[in-house]
Amino acid sequence: MITVAQSNPTILATAIVPWNERFEFQEDVFRRQVHTLARDLTRDLYVFGMAGEGYAVSEKQFDQITRAFWESAQESKVNPMVGLISLSLPTIIERIQRCHAQGFRLFQLSLPSWGALNDGEVDRFFAETCGRFPDCQFHHYNLMRTKRLLTSVEYRRLAAAHPNFIAVKNSTTDPAVIADLMTMTPRLRFYITEFGYTIARKTHDLGLLISLATINPERAKRFVAGTDAQRASDLEELNAVIAGLKASGSRFHIDGAYDKMLYRMTDPTFPLRLLPPYASASDADFEVFKAAVPAGWRRT
Repeated sequence: MITVAQSNPTILATAIVPWNERFEFQEDVFRRQVHTLARDLTRDLYVFGMAGEGYAVSEKQFDQITRAFWESAQESKVNPMVGLISLSLPTIIERIQRCHAQGFRLFQLSLPSWGALNDGEVDRFFAETCGRFPDCQFHHYNLMRTKRLLTSVEYRRLAAAHPNFIAVKNSTTDPAVIADLMTMTPRLRFYITEFGYTIARKTHDLGLLISLATINPERAKRFVAGTDAQRASDLEELNAVIAGLKASGSRFHIDGAYDKMLYRMTDPTFPLRLLPPYASASDADFEVFKAAVPAGWRRT
């Protein structure tokens, strides 16, 4: 097992998609975001996770945004990853093919969510993605929105079958789930959000799937580089950030609505709109959230 002393902590962050009043992609704002994240936070970035509305875009929008992401990633020396969310496996395969032609070699998979996949269907899904594109590398986003959470049992089987399956994203805070997943290190690298990350970093090497800490890149990097005690102290303040998000409104429930407020702490002009029909946070919601952010996490 890799020990913490041997670890090379990393941060994995999302580039979220800005829309104008006509729900058109604001490419200049998006490119500026990629450059800002690369300069201030991390060069390990992905687009089209749940926060990036990967479930909502048309094929035209997907191609337009991945092109802008690829070009801005090259300019910023970013390691770019594309998320793939669809009920259709053929659509996922076609998206990989088009991204592959642009130059992408790193992808994030989410299981199709119309119905929970059984074991045979999970194996087939990974065979048609990881197995079909052996020169690419794949992360799996393990979240309940897909109606099935994978455990070390499935990961052991999938990792043995696909050498290019390299990592897992997860937002768990359950110590038992974390302990189970960590049995797959170092074969698979795990990226977990702040609360679960703090638990797992006590004993294992893993990356931070940054969420709440996005509001302050410098504090986020200190969170990763610090001690277990420092991280535990930081979590007390991050609980206030969660409270602020909850207080900002109950009209919206999609991840991206919260992530756009988090990033607006860095770019006050960043738009909060989500693609319809999903409800977005308003400017007033953001002000409620901003007022709840602890002083130590506000950017100066």
